Amino acid sequence: MEHIPILHMGRFLLVTIQVDMHDRLVMALQEDLTNRITEVGARGVLIDISALDMVDSFIGRTIGDIASMSRVLDAETVVVGIRPAVAITLVELGLTLSGVRTALNVERGMELLRAATGIRPGEGHDGGVED
Repeated sequence: MEHIPILHMGRFLLVTIQVDMHDRLVMALQEDLTNRITEVGARGVLIDISALDMVDSFIGRTIGDIASMSRVLDAETVVVGIRPAVAITLVELGLTLSGVRTALNVERGMELLRAATGIRPGEGHDGGVED
């Protein structure tokens, strides 16, 4: 079964979705991501969906669920790269992604995560700076 890569960057996890999502893949991502959050003690998750041309109601709802699960696991979530057509579709479907922070790009998303968690750039797991 295919999986979406989850990159570990200091206290954050970065997920860049580069393939069309289907129900099994989004469910696998949900499980993989929650496991990774607990394994590495992540404080933030950035999900880049800029490569997605379409988001259906199930995928939109699951992104919201991932953010909620991350919060329960003490990690903030920011979704970046939402295309205008995807934003329109989400609103038309009635999915406002309440509680999900969004940003236009990865750079702004990382700034949001740092602000939400109080973690400065380069700060490692033990509060020190990573090499």
